[in-house]
Amino acid sequence: MRLSNATLNQLDDAIDLPRYDRSALKPGIVHIGVGNFHRAHQSWYLHRLMQAGLAHDWAIIGAGVRPYDMTMRDKLLAQDCLTTLIELDPSKVSAEIVGSMIDYVPVEEGNGPLIAAMSDSRIRIVSLTVTEGGYFIDPASKDFDADHPDIQHDIANPLRPRTAFGAIVAALGQRRAKAAGPFAVQSCDNLEGNGAVVKQTVLSLARLSDPELARWIEETCTFPNSMVDCIVPATGPNEISLARKLGLDDAVPVTHENFREWVIEDDFCAGRPALDQAGAIFSDDVHGYEAMKIRILNAGHQFIANAGELLSIEDVSDCMEHATLRRFFDKVQHEEVLPHVRPVPGRTPSRYLELVARRFSNTAVGDTTRRIAFDGSSRHTGFVLPTIRDGLSSAAPVEGLALVEALWARMCEGTREDGSAIEPNDPYWDDLVSAAKTARERPRAWLEQSQYYGDLVDAEPFANAFDRWLQAIWSQGSVAAIERYTAG
Repeated sequence: MRLSNATLNQLDDAIDLPRYDRSALKPGIVHIGVGNFHRAHQSWYLHRLMQAGLAHDWAIIGAGVRPYDMTMRDKLLAQDCLTTLIELDPSKVSAEIVGSMIDYVPVEEGNGPLIAAMSDSRIRIVSLTVTEGGYFIDPASKDFDADHPDIQHDIANPLRPRTAFGAIVAALGQRRAKAAGPFAVQSCDNLEGNGAVVKQTVLSLARLSDPELARWIEETCTFPNSMVDCIVPATGPNEISLARKLGLDDAVPVTHENFREWVIEDDFCAGRPALDQAGAIFSDDVHGYEAMKIRILNAGHQFIANAGELLSIEDVSDCMEHATLRRFFDKVQHEEVLPHVRPVPGRTPSRYLELVARRFSNTAVGDTTRRIAFDGSSRHTGFVLPTIRDGLSSAAPVEGLALVEALWARMCEGTREDGSAIEPNDPYWDDLVSAAKTARERPRAWLEQSQYYGDLVDAEPFANAFDRWLQAIWSQGSVAAIERYTAG
C-alpha cells in the first residue's frame, strides 16, 4: 500500500497509526537536515505527544540547504511527509507511522523559501541535524572557520545565503524588523556542547555581516544544549524491502534500535513542547550525559568500525561478535575511557557501557561499519581525541587510543587487508589518503595533520605509541596488532 494520508486507514492493524487530525496541525518547528536520525528521534518524540492530544501547534516543517535535499523533499511530499518507523529488536519487528512533519520547504539557491518559513512568527524553534562536521568549526582549535568559502559567500550575500546558518541569521533579521520575536536554535547533532557550538556559529556569522543584528540575537535568542541517542542505520534496499513485507510502500522508511534518549537543557526563548511527557529528560547537566554518550558510545563506534572496515566485516554487531575486536573494545573502554567519564543521575559509566555493548550487539539492527566509519575527520576529532587529551593530562594510559588512531590511519590508506578498495568515506578523503600513504613509511606524518590533532604530534607518550602501532599494523596486520595490545 502506497503510504499517504489517504491510505492510512487501509494499513494493517498491527501498524500503529497517527490518531490525531494531521490537517489540523499547525507548525511550530523548522527542522534543517531531514535525515533518518531526525525522523526516528525528534520527529518521533513530537509524534508521541500528538498521539496523547498534545503539541498540535508544534508540527515540523522540514528543510534542507543542499541540492541533494531535493530528493528527500520529493520523496516525503509524495507520501504527505509521513514516515514509517520500524523498530528492530532481535525478538520481533514492529512498525508505526509518524505524522508530526506536515511540509517541506522548497530547496532553492539563495534559500529564500527557508528564510521565509523561519520568519513566520509561528515558528518558535529551529532545529538542525547537519552532521558533526557541518558547523564550520576548526576541528583543532574549535574556533569558527570564517575563511570557509561558504561562509565567505554568506558574509558577502547575507540575503541569499548558502548555509543553514546564513539562512537563520537572515530569518532572524526579518523577524527583528517586523517585531516577530526570536526563536530558539537547537542542535540535535552529536557534539559536546552542541548548543554552545551552534550559538558560536550563528553569532560569529552575524557579527561579520550585521553586528547590530548579532547583538539582538545574543540578547534574545537561546541555544539549548542537548544529548541525542538512538542508533539509526541508513536506508537502502533492505530497509525498503522490510517495509514492503509489512505491507507498506514507503520510499524512505527508517529502521532503528529499540532504545532512545534525549536530554535537553530547558532554555527555549519562545516556548517549547512538553517533550518530557514523551520521555525526554530536561536537565541542567546535559554536558554530563553528553560526555558519557560521546566518549563511550560514539567513540566506541570508532574503536571497532575502522578495524571492521580493514577486516571486511560489514556490520557493527559482527564486529562485536569478533572475539579480538570485542576484547579490544572492552579493554580500551575500561582502562582508557571510563576513568575520564563521571556518573550522571541514575547512571554510572560502567552501567552505560554495558548498555552500549548490548545495543552494538543487536543483530537485528544491521548497522554497517561503513556508516559508522563515515566522516572520521569529524568523529575522531570530536569523539576520541578529547579522551586522549584527558589521559595525557593525567598521565593515564593512551596505548589503546593510539591504536584506535593508527587503525583509522591505516583504513584511510584506502584498501582493506584483503586488497579490496575502500570507497571514499569522508569529506576530506583525498587529503586523508595522501597523509595515510605518507604515514606508511613515516607514521608521524599522520599526526602532523594539525587541523585534527593540533599539538598531539608533540605529545610523546601518544605519538610514540601511535608510531609503534601503525608500524605493527602494516607489518603484521590489524588483528595481530590488536591482539598484542589486548595481551599486554
